[in-house]
Amino acid sequence: MKRSLLLCSLALMATPAAAQVATPGPAAIANAPTLKVETIRVHSRALEGSLEGDSADRDVIVVLPQGYATAKARRYPVVYALHGYSIGAQQWTGEIHVPQGIANAVTRGARDMIFVFPDSKTAHNGSMYSSSVTTGDFETFISRDLVAYIDSHYRTLPRRESRGLVGHSMGGYGASRIGMKHADVFGALYLMSPCCMSARGLFGVTPEAMKAYAGMKSPTESAKLGWGERATLAAAAAWSPNPKNPPLYLDLPLTPDGKTREDVLARWAANAPLAFVDQYAGNLRRYAAIAMDVGDKDSLKVDTAKLHDILDSYGIANSFTLYEGDHTNRVAFRFEEQVVPFFSAHLDFGARK
Repeated sequence: MKRSLLLCSLALMATPAAAQVATPGPAAIANAPTLKVETIRVHSRALEGSLEGDSADRDVIVVLPQGYATAKARRYPVVYALHGYSIGAQQWTGEIHVPQGIANAVTRGARDMIFVFPDSKTAHNGSMYSSSVTTGDFETFISRDLVAYIDSHYRTLPRRESRGLVGHSMGGYGASRIGMKHADVFGALYLMSPCCMSARGLFGVTPEAMKAYAGMKSPTESAKLGWGERATLAAAAAWSPNPKNPPLYLDLPLTPDGKTREDVLARWAANAPLAFVDQYAGNLRRYAAIAMDVGDKDSLKVDTAKLHDILDSYGIANSFTLYEGDHTNRVAFRFEEQVVPFFSAHLDFGARK
């Protein structure tokens, strides 16, 4: 498959999506608790009427602690975990070895929490967790509709101090974007190898790709395209929607005759967290803790380190870890050994009256 520059920006994955589930992870620990896994469907008002036809009914995987069914008076913090580009919630939980990884972490001392894995795939294989009339408002789906549903259907501690947000790759982008804007909803934040943190120019768009896009009759036809070409459409649908430009309802940074559209590039750049983080310094100060990590063989390490440096410059407490690994090979280890204990340490478990 031909890889464009967008590949580096979105996920840096060299294998097909199906292979991502086969990531290595820690062995199961004997006598680890048995966690209940539920797959539910959540309707989101924010996703209704998307121009490319993405469903407003989203599959969501919920992992409940052992004892949830019997401890009727007990309430729990909730961690919302966002998947990367080209994989959905099912593939994401496989990639990070859930529920085994959570059970292992609990055996090692992590406290009981509810984990929520929403599916945010779209016609072009990824929502970017952004707000767009073309895809629907996935930012509001996560920060409002999904949180409201979970709080009303499960025994949660329904306050920001008891909610965590984490994501990997595109999900790391989503966690940074949503985390910066919605500190009134979440109380602790973890970014795993976040993509798309800075502007990337044309994102690898070529005149050849533009010819392929011009021949499309509907958004669903992007399934026939290569990984990079499809990812470009996902970015455009999220960041440069155009309700007057059917059938894809988006604008691309090249014209059909190969000229650069600076207006579209400006819209894409405006959605880069490194471009808007300064606006949300006050929000980021509200978090009980912020952590980010990335592999030393992952080119996303450059922008992740930049975000860390910016937060440091504002005096916003955060941790940054550069670990040995690439984009996916250590993600299950990181989730079990770092992410789950992080939220166990920093979320509020108190049952207030």
